[in-house]
Amino acid sequence: MKQILNRIYHKLVSLLFKKQLVDYIGVKNIITYFFFQRILRLNSHVKWPVHWSSIVSCPERITLKYWRPFPGFMPGNYIQAKNGIEIGKNVRIGPGVKIISSSHDIYDYDLHTVENPIVIGDNCWLAANSVILPGVELADHIIVASGAVVTKSFLEGNCILGGVPAKVVKKINNYKGDIKW
Repeated sequence: MKQILNRIYHKLVSLLFKKQLVDYIGVKNIITYFFFQRILRLNSHVKWPVHWSSIVSCPERITLKYWRPFPGFMPGNYIQAKNGIEIGKNVRIGPGVKIISSSHDIYDYDLHTVENPIVIGDNCWLAANSVILPGVELADHIIVASGAVVTKSFLEGNCILGGVPAKVVKKINNYKGDIKW
């Protein structure tokens, strides 16, 4: 009986959601995200799964080169895209990451500054609690270490950034992995 109910449960989920999404997130997580986003209406304005403890503002200004990553998917993310955010393929966004595309105007806190959009290249990894600030552009295959605050652009890829403000702490070789989905 349990197997039959389990099979019905999985069939229902696969009818409602893309197979790629089910394979990537898992059935239990899809139900959780569905409950918080569609029933409790937390981040309901966002078209992709967002963790209930994360905030995504201006999702219509976020451009993804690939269907994944889901900005805000990990716990405690703050993604603010007033000036736009462009995210490349195979990007990993860890828990607690902040991506902030606009600051408050220093002469009127009710206004936001106009900056270039944030651009994150392919095969980048934003580790836990890292911060990307307005106008930053990251080349392909850059790893931002945990707790780093990126205040300026890094146009040469294949490196690890760390510190406050972030600087290159190590050069690395080309990315060798591939996109699984």
